[in-house]
Amino acid sequence: MRVLVCILFCLISLPSLAQSEALANNYFEQGEYEKALSVYKKLADSNPGRLDYTLAVVKTLQQLEEFDEAEALLRKNLNARRRLPQLYVELGYNYSLQSKDSLATQANRQAISYLNESPNYAYPIGKTFENYSLLDEAVEVYETAMRLEPGMNFNNQLARIYGELGQLEKMFNTYLNLVQSNLSYRSIAQRNFSMYVSEDPSNEANTILRKTLVRRLQENPDVLYNELLSWLFIQQKEYKKAFIQEKAIYKRNGEDLIGIVDLGFIAMNDEDYDNAKDIFTYAIENAATPEEKLRNHQYLLQIKLETATEEAYEAILTEFQTLFDTYGRDRQTYSLQIDYNHFLAFTMGRKDEAISNLKELAKKNMSSYQEARVKMELADILVFSEQFNQALIYYSQIQSKVKNDVLAQEARFKVAKTSYYKGDFEWSQVQLDVLKKSASQLIANDAMELSLMIRDNSLEDSTQTALKKFARADLLALQNKNSAAVSALDEILLNHKGEKIEDEVLLKQAKIYEKMGRFNNAEANYLKLIEFYKEDILADDAYFHLAKLYETKLAQPEKAKQFYEQIIYDFADSIYFIEARKRFRMLRGDEIE
Repeated sequence: MRVLVCILFCLISLPSLAQSEALANNYFEQGEYEKALSVYKKLADSNPGRLDYTLAVVKTLQQLEEFDEAEALLRKNLNARRRLPQLYVELGYNYSLQSKDSLATQANRQAISYLNESPNYAYPIGKTFENYSLLDEAVEVYETAMRLEPGMNFNNQLARIYGELGQLEKMFNTYLNLVQSNLSYRSIAQRNFSMYVSEDPSNEANTILRKTLVRRLQENPDVLYNELLSWLFIQQKEYKKAFIQEKAIYKRNGEDLIGIVDLGFIAMNDEDYDNAKDIFTYAIENAATPEEKLRNHQYLLQIKLETATEEAYEAILTEFQTLFDTYGRDRQTYSLQIDYNHFLAFTMGRKDEAISNLKELAKKNMSSYQEARVKMELADILVFSEQFNQALIYYSQIQSKVKNDVLAQEARFKVAKTSYYKGDFEWSQVQLDVLKKSASQLIANDAMELSLMIRDNSLEDSTQTALKKFARADLLALQNKNSAAVSALDEILLNHKGEKIEDEVLLKQAKIYEKMGRFNNAEANYLKLIEFYKEDILADDAYFHLAKLYETKLAQPEKAKQFYEQIIYDFADSIYFIEARKRFRMLRGDEIE
């Protein structure tokens, strides 16, 4: 019966306890320390086993500069039956607030001396030192405990602190020891390494990590060090060096080519096509199955398509035909057939042939997902050919075929975009309103952007004349009719001057100029946007794209730095903020965090 009464009492008192604690915390945060002290004292008196309440009283007394009373409370608890040597650190901090440095040092040494009695005190003592940024003392605690009790492991804490102290070699070695003993720490180690290494191979942290890994690899040829060296070279965008490490890993393990293929993708996405070609060629030569070989041939073809000039088109067609002769034209090669017909339509201009091929392919026995992928490409080509109604039918079929897949949401977005190209802005808006809540953040963002553009440019012009012209120019750009698109946009700027759509036109035209290699024209457009629309929604787009243009195409890093910096100071909520800060620091020569 007594136990039941105690349980009931605890259940009743818990909510009251939480409310009192929240009240005291609120008083403290608002700077009402007298009120906070009163509540904290009541909590500490009624819960003598709660150290956090005692420390809350101490901290409040310190805010009130009642240092003697705080010291008395700490000493009372130090003399209690329960040993809490971390309170000596609290006492040392109390002294340091009064500039009594010798007494603070004495109290801190007293805390550390308890490790001789029991190394188990290391964590609370070390953590308390960390709380007060006494990192050298924290290191001493953890290292001493591990020396006294070899079974203890504070490498995780030590590695982090070594980094904060700038002792990079110690940090890297300690994390590597952790990973060596337990591979589950690898992601933690790499996440912490990435706070110090940058894209610059000459950066101090990069140099130290590379030398550390090479030395360890020489002493102990563990594949782990090859993997981490590959990771480091990828951060530095040195894909050839990363490839050497990945080949070493493959030769050691011989299991699969995943690491090599992934590296190929990274190099390809970074437009390092020469190294990407070498990587995928190696993957083809070492593929274990025909399916693997075919996939890698496809990746190699994608690179050729990205870099091909018109003179190379016939050779690429021949290469496609050779692959079809080898692997057939059935469901196993459906992805290759999609790539082939995309090339026919969008590059060679053979739209009708591509449409016919894909319609035949769609009739073959495939999975729902494969059929949806084929119909997506077919619908895209139909939009390209301005056969909008047929395209809408296929996009709708995709939504029914793969209802719960992100492909269905992509198809819905393309319904909205196709309706926009047609000038049916009302139906486009209906689709976009649904997609704003899409599980895919990318689709949701694209839907929001297009929706805002349509809505903003429909308010002042009920006939939507300028918007229809803009949608037409947008379609011309999709069809790679860049000169026609530029002219269409020029006409809007001339005949709809001062209308809401003008900033959209300048941005769109600038991007087309970039595609055409007319970088000075693009620069002029971005500068106009910044001059006349720096308070509008597209201002951060203009700053970012102009900065990148200066950095990557116009070889004016100082100007690039200036515009990246503008984003950092004036557009903290921009989607470009993180990338702008990273690129600004890199151009300035900072270590990238």
